[in-house]
Amino acid sequence: MTLYHFLALSAVLFSIGIYGVLTRRNVLGILMSIELMFNAANINLVAFNYYLHPENLWGQGFVLFVITLAAAEAVVGLSLVLAIYRNIKSVYAENMNILHG
Repeated sequence: MTLYHFLALSAVLFSIGIYGVLTRRNVLGILMSIELMFNAANINLVAFNYYLHPENLWGQGFVLFVITLAAAEAVVGLSLVLAIYRNIKSVYAENMNILHG
């Protein structure tokens, strides 16, 4: 397998994530699509590290950092969804007009 295969896989995953973010009405689906985009970026980081600088582990280090950020994003996002659901009884993005009285 070459670098091109990993980049193609990453591009497909990232495209699916973009499609999910733009078409999902459910906020939980949008959060899952964002996680998919993070995983596509992780594949890119590891693939470039493996093929361009195999003696260094910078790619894996950045992946651990991105995984940590993704976990924090998931916690904050899910807690916001839970707080909004308690107020408006819906998890659909079009119903979440926070500025509305």
